[in-house]
Amino acid sequence: MILSAHQLHYFPWLRYFHKIYHSDVFVVMDDIQYNKNGWQNRNKIKTAQGWSYLTIPVYNKFQQNINEVKIDNTQNWRKKHWNSLCCNYSKAPYFKEYRDFFESIYQREWENLNDINYEMFFFYLECLGLKQKIVKSSELNVAGIESLRLVNICKKLGADTYLSGAYALEVYLDEDVFNDAGIKVTLQDWHCPEYKQQYMQAGFVPDLAIADLLFNYGPESLEVILKNDSTLKAIH
Repeated sequence: MILSAHQLHYFPWLRYFHKIYHSDVFVVMDDIQYNKNGWQNRNKIKTAQGWSYLTIPVYNKFQQNINEVKIDNTQNWRKKHWNSLCCNYSKAPYFKEYRDFFESIYQREWENLNDINYEMFFFYLECLGLKQKIVKSSELNVAGIESLRLVNICKKLGADTYLSGAYALEVYLDEDVFNDAGIKVTLQDWHCPEYKQQYMQAGFVPDLAIADLLFNYGPESLEVILKNDSTLKAIH
């Protein structure tokens, strides 16, 4: 059984869902340390100038976990994000298909970062037709940090293969820990396919938020994600 895991993101990029597609079980790491400069509260959309961040303002405390992060609602970020989507995607072929969902998201006041990210995450899975088992790390009660915790999660859920992002070996993944546990590690081999976006005169921008693809391709979005699909690379 193939297991993969990733932090909970705001507007995840396409690579995120490619990983889920190739997994039997996907573990949302919703209780690891918050990364101030990561993607847990921001991502990129397409604009006439190229791309722009949509960032949820948060109260950032030193070494707090993602599930402890509170949103700073003193800033009118919801109106800004909704207006940005309308301004940049209202003419996209499938914007009207998803308009009601996103409008409802930004009409609600969110207190916790995880809550809005989960609400959007499960919507994206439904839109893409992804039916893999989703597990929250916060509900597993598994000890350890980094590679050791991932190994323990694999053991608890009965996985014999761990699918990792291509750059994890350079940052935190210790393959010896997986070797010692008898768990195979496979690396994700994927490159963002070029697809028709808004403002093509500004050039194609890879690795944008999943909403960019949904607004432009609707029910064909998963086919685009898999367009440049390659065989996963085993490293041992």
